[in-house]
Amino acid sequence: MNEAVRKISENLWDGRQELEVLTFDIAGEMFALEAVSVQEILDLLPETMVPGAKAFVGSVINFRGKVIPLADIRLAFGMEATKPTIDSRIIVISINIDGEPVLAGIRTDKVHEVTTLLRAAGEPPPSVGMRWRPDFIDCLVKRGAEFIILPNLQVIFSAQHDHSATGASHG
Repeated sequence: MNEAVRKISENLWDGRQELEVLTFDIAGEMFALEAVSVQEILDLLPETMVPGAKAFVGSVINFRGKVIPLADIRLAFGMEATKPTIDSRIIVISINIDGEPVLAGIRTDKVHEVTTLLRAAGEPPPSVGMRWRPDFIDCLVKRGAEFIILPNLQVIFSAQHDHSATGASHG
């Protein structure tokens, strides 16, 4: 397991040296998602709470007539939930879960820009000193004085899906 965690995800880069990403803030940390997975960036929408759902995906939104889950990945990372601000946005992404494409919204504090990250600047997450599960992070990319976190949404959503489907922990 340690060996797998310490390597930068090959699936993320898929042999490429550059990656087009959308950068955004969550709880003062800079995150990025591969731009091709982003369907749309929305202002905050009315949310419908789902009784009994995990807090990570505790509500749904109406996206173009479809009901989609709204995820707060800060909860998956063990951060505190926060109140929305004027800069808060929802990023609608398409993600494969159990081999099927699924639309989901991700609540963010602020969306920044589409930019290119270089594979050469990427590092695997450190095995110690992290406040998050290393398997939830594909890699960290250094840009200037900051690190941009590329979350592994497949693992995050699958872990949450497994918990809600079986009620048991896989750890």
